[in-house]
Amino acid sequence: MEAPFIEVYGAREHNLKNVSIKIPRGRLVVFTGISGSGKSSLAFDTIYAEGQRRYMETFSAYARSFMGGLERPDVDKIEGLSPVISIEQKTTSRNPRSTVGTITEIYDFLRLFYARTAEAFSYATGKKMIRQSDDQIINYILKHYNEKKLVVLAPVVKGRKGHYRELFQQIAKLGFTKVRVDGELLDITPKMQVDRYKIHDIEIVIDRLVVKEEDRFRLSGSAQNALTHGKGTMLVLAPDEKNEAKKTQFFSRFLMDPTTGIAYDDPAPNTFSFNSPYGACPTCNGLGEVQEITEDSVMPDKKLSVSRGGIAPLGEYRDIWIFQQLGLILKKNKASLSTPIEKLPEDLVQRLLYGVPEDEDADPKKPNYTEPFEGIIPFLQRQMESDSENIREWIQQYTQAQECPECHGYRLKKESLHFKIADKHIGELSVMDLSDLAGWFEGLEDRLTDRQNLIARELLKEIRKRIGFLLEVGLDYLNLHRSVRTLSGGESQRIRLATQIGTQLVGVLYIMDEPSIGLHQRDNERLIKALQHLRDLGNSVIVVEHDKDMIMHADHVLDIGPGAGIHGGHIVAEGSPTEIFTSGSLTSQYLSGQKHIELRKKKRTGEGNELVLKGAKGHNLKNVTAKFPLGKLIAVTGVSGSGKSSLIHDTLYPILNQHFFNAKREPLAYEKIEGLEFIDKVIEVDQSPIGRTPRSNPATYTGVFTEIRQLFSSLPEAKIRGYGPGRFSFNVKGGRCETCEGAGMRTIEMNFLPDVHVPCETCKGRRYNRETLEVRFKGKSITDVLDMTVEKAVEFFEFQPRILRKIQTLNEVGLGYLTLGQQATTLSGGEAQRVKLATELSKKDTGKTFYILDEPTTGLHFEDINHLADVLQKLADKGNTVLIIEHNLDLIKVADHIIDIGPEGGAGGGTIVAQGTPEQVAKSGKGHTSRFLAEELRTSKYATETSSKTEQAA
Repeated sequence: MEAPFIEVYGAREHNLKNVSIKIPRGRLVVFTGISGSGKSSLAFDTIYAEGQRRYMETFSAYARSFMGGLERPDVDKIEGLSPVISIEQKTTSRNPRSTVGTITEIYDFLRLFYARTAEAFSYATGKKMIRQSDDQIINYILKHYNEKKLVVLAPVVKGRKGHYRELFQQIAKLGFTKVRVDGELLDITPKMQVDRYKIHDIEIVIDRLVVKEEDRFRLSGSAQNALTHGKGTMLVLAPDEKNEAKKTQFFSRFLMDPTTGIAYDDPAPNTFSFNSPYGACPTCNGLGEVQEITEDSVMPDKKLSVSRGGIAPLGEYRDIWIFQQLGLILKKNKASLSTPIEKLPEDLVQRLLYGVPEDEDADPKKPNYTEPFEGIIPFLQRQMESDSENIREWIQQYTQAQECPECHGYRLKKESLHFKIADKHIGELSVMDLSDLAGWFEGLEDRLTDRQNLIARELLKEIRKRIGFLLEVGLDYLNLHRSVRTLSGGESQRIRLATQIGTQLVGVLYIMDEPSIGLHQRDNERLIKALQHLRDLGNSVIVVEHDKDMIMHADHVLDIGPGAGIHGGHIVAEGSPTEIFTSGSLTSQYLSGQKHIELRKKKRTGEGNELVLKGAKGHNLKNVTAKFPLGKLIAVTGVSGSGKSSLIHDTLYPILNQHFFNAKREPLAYEKIEGLEFIDKVIEVDQSPIGRTPRSNPATYTGVFTEIRQLFSSLPEAKIRGYGPGRFSFNVKGGRCETCEGAGMRTIEMNFLPDVHVPCETCKGRRYNRETLEVRFKGKSITDVLDMTVEKAVEFFEFQPRILRKIQTLNEVGLGYLTLGQQATTLSGGEAQRVKLATELSKKDTGKTFYILDEPTTGLHFEDINHLADVLQKLADKGNTVLIIEHNLDLIKVADHIIDIGPEGGAGGGTIVAQGTPEQVAKSGKGHTSRFLAEELRTSKYATETSSKTEQAA
């Protein structure tokens, strides 16, 4: 009988305080609590880690030695644990070939659907392809290859790996003496074989002849023989044919254009795969885009002259041939190397970039320059073919990704894009929004033939079901063509959730990390239903979440706290949502309205200046003109996929980044931007890690560690010993422990057991050698300082203003529980973002900075959001502009200005539906945000009034 609970005894991972808890199985359970309280430590680092470890233990010791092992989490025991699947908020893949279609496997079903039921059309004439009879093949060869030498071939292997030793023996037994292997004619020899690990094409040489009408009988026999051995297909090779298209000609009993003679292979699933050489566009190799050298990257600053570096790949003037050539061309056009490029006529700029006629740049006095100048861009394009990797890397910086001109971004070869079902090729289905794709499949049977319906019945069921699961989790605005690299963590997580629902597994424990990230309130209900569906299949679901709706719809809630870091790690409340509501915990106070994020009594008026972005047309944006009032806290809102990131992250930010920092990344299409003179820099604060190695930490990222090392080097003891700041770095030789190279830990390889990390036996985990640790400030060594929490460090360095300013800002953003030396790899996305925010806050401020934050509330509890709101308000109070892309109403309601994009996601979005103060947007009644915002403002005002009356009564 299945245990009714997952029982955890004595969990001590990270900050957990010997936690013992019973979690009901077969329920939707929410772990909540402030950021850093220990939710992820319990859910992922204890329960999931133990589940994974037990799974690994099922393999043999030999297998584990190749797979690596997992450390046992710091817990006494866990009972009643099912197989565990973790769905975290991280991008699924950085591979440019991974798309929404491939990771959900919908595209695999589509490929099979097209391979079995699609009709072929000629890419040359658009006519429907027909199958050729043997007589048609013979007549075509006699007509087009008359009096020419011809080799008749039967394809027997196409694009497969193997050594094919037995195949060559069988071919020899049939009486054939030659084969063509990968384009090369070879004699068959005893024990002949090819490289088994490479992909090969192998054809039997059936006959070699000169084509004549009187030899029709011989040609007919050879063709039939080739078609028999080639299973309906054959090739002819004309060695003397000058026309490359006719040199190798494919014939088939299957598909051929009757007008042009163009033949297609019989379709197979890999015909429609952009990851296969048989389906991928040959120009872009299935990527849908090519790297092209652009004029803007070659001439990024047209205010400069050629001699001052106006042509970026050449740099500033040197006495070399190319500058002399350019000087001659400019001189003949009444200009010089010192003329700013912006003052040159456009046709002259084009000559510099793309070359000049043969007689234009010749100088009779200098016979070395009688060759025509090819142009900067053709020269760079030629260098792209270089064998030198260094040269190719150098050229790469002047290229940008452009849509492939051959396949127009569909990734497939032209033949693949001319197989159609109901007038649509597979590429057209791939770029449809999932909501539109679901509509296209609805009633498709009425547009198919009886034969197609018979073949596709089961395929259609599977495709519809999988699309339906993606719609359930609020991803209707995505398309199958969308690259996984461009998905947010929340979108990737919900795709994996939909995939798991599709697997129909039973008896599994799912653990998820904030699945509501990036989801508008409108879509929350669908997500909750999807999680309940997963539970109702017979699974247990644990969700680490802060969303009110998710908490209230849970079967069981664990509230972890009461504080963060060393102040957390306890279960402060557990039970049903109703029981949590009345528990008196910090979470319950926010749920019940006892505590809330207060509305500002007065909105900022700003400076009266605006940053105006006109004509934004990238992705789904519909010629948007957006006005950003400066000196305010601005919230950009809208349903998922409405165009928020396209407008801000992909258009506005690259424009500002290029303007202030000459960044390479190109913005999406727009007409112009006005008001840049009113700001002096742009800073994007995202949730990417602050460091990818354990040597990075909050102290090193914020720069306070440099100040601390300088303080220690200025101490009398350090001066006597001659120690400089470098002595107190654990990254360089001198002061660090050389046994562990400053890591404090040593890794011991255990062969087929997990690697064991133990404190360094020399420094006992303190990172530094004994002499360095003897230098102390107020009785504390450099290691003691790194082990201090931010809260303690604020007190410790209260009389060190340069250090205090940086540490104080970490404390202000709610990170007082972190230690200064905490490994960056252990920080959550929300914590990393706040470390970055604190770093910016600690810098001297001009009051003209434009800050951009993408969903800063990710991973934050209501109390953390309260702290964050205060920090953002302080930034705006200094005259800076703070722009947030956000779904969380607690933060949206305290903004000065809202820009709501929508009304729907994907093709249904891309317009500004409402803008103004939160109250104005709520009253507008336009878009989905206004409805939820109006309710939130009513609740907040009621809570504020109630709180005020309570205070007055007291």
